[in-house]
Amino acid sequence: MSDLPPLREVIASHDLRANKALGQNFLLDGQLLARIAAIPGDVAGETVYEVGPGPGGLTRALLEAGATVVAIERDDRCIAALKELCGHFPDKLTIRAGDAMDSVEASLGLGGAHIVANLPYNIGTALLVRWLGGESWPPWWKSLTLMFQEEVARRIVAEPGSGAYGRLSVLAQWRAEARIALKVHRSAFVPPPKVMSAVVHIVPMKVPDGVVFATLERLTQAAFGQRRKMLRQSLKNLPHALESLEMLDIDPRRRAETLSVQDFVAIARAIDARG
Repeated sequence: MSDLPPLREVIASHDLRANKALGQNFLLDGQLLARIAAIPGDVAGETVYEVGPGPGGLTRALLEAGATVVAIERDDRCIAALKELCGHFPDKLTIRAGDAMDSVEASLGLGGAHIVANLPYNIGTALLVRWLGGESWPPWWKSLTLMFQEEVARRIVAEPGSGAYGRLSVLAQWRAEARIALKVHRSAFVPPPKVMSAVVHIVPMKVPDGVVFATLERLTQAAFGQRRKMLRQSLKNLPHALESLEMLDIDPRRRAETLSVQDFVAIARAIDARG
């Protein structure tokens, strides 16, 4: 909106020098922020949960797109800056002080929300695994639109046999569709991080029948925890895993990165069937 002060002025007036310990890297380019806000589709009238909004660049873009935003921020300096947006967007912005790593979503009434965030890199993967986890599916969120280091983004969408393919790939893809929606150059941030970044968009799909998430989580943790070893070695301490490989005619001399997402789903299903 034209009557909003430029983000650089907001940062200067609140002395919002990025805090490295909080993993802060701010985005100021309005056009880029609008592109990110548009990735989930038309958010007008939708609820969006934003983690770590900082000075509010992405928050502005989401509000201008018509979303109702619930933002959680642990930096008190940023909360003061975000409050200035409330007058421009009455009843459209709720600001919560706190750490997103705490289990707060249930208390915020966020069922059916899109999650859109320029995540602090130091907590991004942990939050993603939490949002992808659990036995209840579809999840409480409609979609995830998240900024990661490009290396992490590639791991999320990686295909079997590639160097990036691993546990995160399987957890992201077995009951959701994941894609890299936008690559972001390091120069777009203030201060610029040392690495390139990318926005990943994830949408939940139907969960495969007969698979327990906790089993799949244990299976992928064991398989990729010793990814250079053959499956017969990495899975030997996981009950019923080797028998399941035999039943599915999967060579135990293979390594984890050669198995497809569907292979891991089938193994987890077979483990559970054996009780």
